[in-house]
Amino acid sequence: MTTRHHITAGFLPLLDSALLVVAREKGFAEAQSVELTLVRERSWATIRDRLAVSHFDVAHILAPMPIACNLGLSAPAPKMVVPMALGLGGNAVTVSAALWDAMAKCGATDDLDARASGAALRRVIDRRNEETLRFGVVHPYSAHNYELRYWLAASGIDPDREIEIVVLPPPDMGDALAAGLIDGYCAGEPWNTFGVLKRSAHLATVKAAIWKSSPEKVLGVNARWSEGHPEALHALLRALYSASLWCAEPQNHGELANLLAGPSYVARPAELLLPALRGVLPIGAGQTRVVTDFFVPNAKAATFPWKSHALWFYTQMVRWHQVEHTAEHQNIAGGTYRPDIYRNAMRSLGVALPSASAKVEGALRTETPVGSSGALTLGPDGFFDGSLFDPDDITTYIAAQLGQ
Repeated sequence: MTTRHHITAGFLPLLDSALLVVAREKGFAEAQSVELTLVRERSWATIRDRLAVSHFDVAHILAPMPIACNLGLSAPAPKMVVPMALGLGGNAVTVSAALWDAMAKCGATDDLDARASGAALRRVIDRRNEETLRFGVVHPYSAHNYELRYWLAASGIDPDREIEIVVLPPPDMGDALAAGLIDGYCAGEPWNTFGVLKRSAHLATVKAAIWKSSPEKVLGVNARWSEGHPEALHALLRALYSASLWCAEPQNHGELANLLAGPSYVARPAELLLPALRGVLPIGAGQTRVVTDFFVPNAKAATFPWKSHALWFYTQMVRWHQVEHTAEHQNIAGGTYRPDIYRNAMRSLGVALPSASAKVEGALRTETPVGSSGALTLGPDGFFDGSLFDPDDITTYIAAQLGQ
């Protein structure tokens, strides 16, 4: 008799909850004998708290948050593992119409180029005699916060002195922008599209331009549950991988948008979800731009939990003075992402897997076939300013970012 696995997962109403939603609604979880219960929450803090007290076994969660929990930076802090990413990309930097107008007069272009928009924002700040610009992010331990800060700093803007960064729930970003409470924000979809179509905002740049092929949300797993239920976790990972293949097919995007639009999930009109799924983004003033790698659910090893991703997030925690750099902290951060669990779960599916567990971020300038257990193409990856992150030389990287 086949063992049935009962798993409860928390999620936020965002496009990148798609793999969990599809695993449940399209039968991929059932095919792996998983009875998957999905529970929608409003804030990342609640997701973290309910993982800590075992209300959830797993969750759709910010990619850096499990690392912060394991480092003791976020309380209550469940010990967590990340055995899978839930896709690459998916967020953007959105600004008010007034700020975009000022940036456009200072050289910003409508091609979402991170370098041009960052340089323009630098000029805007130089010319302003008003109060400090305020940007929203969804959590201090989020890819949004670190990538926004990276973009600002690489554009010559000090995000601690020249910009005010505040924390808001994703669904509140567009309304806060329209009310003049913030001047811009970095958030996941559909909240950038919502800002553009419903709140007269403008896209300044996208995650896929700031750090190509980078993770946004991951599957966060209560470590105690993981240790006690390895077969259930493996079954869930296989279901989510099958869901990622389904999500990646263009012919499924209309159905996927309708699924996510349902009242139990994102609960927003499908037309706000389709642009990101199709990679044809409204950017403001009635214009659209094609960004084919805006959200990648399966290609380029999109679900593989790279240790180099975890370690880059760790370097940003150090850079922005959230944690001290020590060998122990580095080991905890790198050990949070678990490609070994992913590999064990995928073995029976015959999935093409990376042969390494970490890579130099920024080394692949084009799509590149790589050595693996099967046919696999990675890249392009890396940062808009052309820098490299070598996970084997973290101390040097941190020192360079701190200007030491």
